[in-house]
Amino acid sequence: MSESTGADTAPESAGAAAPSCQVVVEQIVRTIAVTVVANETRFSELDSVVGDGDFGFSLARGFEKVLAELDQLDRRSPGAFLKRVAVIITSRCGGTSGPIWGTAFLRAGGACGERLELGGADIVAVLRAAFTGIAQRGGAALGDKTLLDALGPFIDRFEAELGAGSPAELHAALERAAETAWQAAEATAGLVAKRGRAAYTGERSRGSVDPGAMALAVIAKELVTALRSSA
Repeated sequence: MSESTGADTAPESAGAAAPSCQVVVEQIVRTIAVTVVANETRFSELDSVVGDGDFGFSLARGFEKVLAELDQLDRRSPGAFLKRVAVIITSRCGGTSGPIWGTAFLRAGGACGERLELGGADIVAVLRAAFTGIAQRGGAALGDKTLLDALGPFIDRFEAELGAGSPAELHAALERAAETAWQAAEATAGLVAKRGRAAYTGERSRGSVDPGAMALAVIAKELVTALRSSA
């Protein structure tokens, strides 16, 4: 038997390779979809306070289709993958949810370009592209009592906490950003709705959280758990 050399075996201290960006993006999309479907009733109940009460139903129908087709989607790059997700959401979500959430994924995919890997600054750019797409598509701004009121603070906190952008720092930034998103979503109870069906209720919309903002906060919280377990 010949002697082994250092080249034959990996050092015992070497850890497993970090998952590729594509794998992480797929996990994020899957987690979002599973969370939306699982919270269909909860999100609809939040929407029923001053809205149509169909937010959870509409969103779940689109993300059910995403889950059904997830394994067949284009995987050439994270950007191409997100664009295909956008097409499904736009076509399958009812009401305004399809155009709003579909635009978010479409703009996110566009911001990825053809890159196969994304750094911390790239992730921030992708998130801001989604934010801008939602704002333009829905004609909304911060303070209008929409999901932007949770997404904006989430992005700002994530960017502020990035550090050097190591995997550990990215996860820590996500965890803190998720906490901020939750606080921001709860704070929408003090706002008067200026967009959507709730806007017709005027002052009556004050006192209840925005369902879109809370959906974003719930999703962010679930992403923290999902990405921690896969780290």
